[in-house]
Amino acid sequence: MNTWIISADAGRARIFSDTDGNSAYQEIEDLVDPLARTRMSDQVTDQAGPLAASQSIKSTGGALPNSQYEPNQTPEERNAQNFARDICAILLKAKNENRFDRLALVAEPSFLGELRAQLDPQLKSLVTFEINKDYSHSSGQQLRDQIQAYQAKN
Repeated sequence: MNTWIISADAGRARIFSDTDGNSAYQEIEDLVDPLARTRMSDQVTDQAGPLAASQSIKSTGGALPNSQYEPNQTPEERNAQNFARDICAILLKAKNENRFDRLALVAEPSFLGELRAQLDPQLKSLVTFEINKDYSHSSGQQLRDQIQAYQAKN
């Protein structure tokens, strides 16, 4: 049985493989979301500044011009959602290629929720365990040790 372990936060996801249950996990892929690494002001450059916005409000009699409803979601949340969607698409493709049999999710708590929300039903049935911890910077051996310690406590 080949288990893939996803160790992630909102900006980085590492995919490890566990084939024998005893040795260090083997890293398969290291995914980085480039938007999570850029400054938020660099991503949101087309917003009107406070002075321009107040001028627009005055000229339209108090209403914001062209205002549309947007869900209460920050740019960071939207980026995390898109990154989780990308990760899940990679996992689904790998599953369809029979590259793994089981799946484990180890992620920063809020990003774990995003991963869950984006998982295809085919993948959800393969999840053997979840841990809401950020171990995305750990080596394969460190990750194995951290997972074993966490499972021993719980």
